[in-house]
Amino acid sequence: MLWRRPAALVSLLRAAGRGRRYREPSAGPRLRSLCSAAPPQPVTAATEPFPVELQEGKTYSWCACGHSKNQPFCDGSHRAAAPGLSPLRFRPARAGPALLCGCKRTRSPPYCDGSHRDRAAPPPRA
Repeated sequence: MLWRRPAALVSLLRAAGRGRRYREPSAGPRLRSLCSAAPPQPVTAATEPFPVELQEGKTYSWCACGHSKNQPFCDGSHRAAAPGLSPLRFRPARAGPALLCGCKRTRSPPYCDGSHRDRAAPPPRA
């Protein structure tokens, strides 16, 4: 759709950006926005990083959901277990050993940054 009057578009965008949510005519409760739903969270596959040998130039798919049986690499389990998550495809710049994250909470995916140590220890089982 072409807007003949850019000012009309600007005023429409300003009105939409005021953070107002739609309210039913009956003045009922506010409807939950589809965009504000919490993103899916990964599960912890391991509490330690996975030591792997990477090859330069080869493309790898790191499991970001934690459901893969082929950790730390993706086996497609996210399609059924965590549809909102997808693997991280990466190509290492150099060949050699690497530590890939197992807790799925790293701030530098797919490589381990020690985030597994920051997490609180799980309560002991009875």
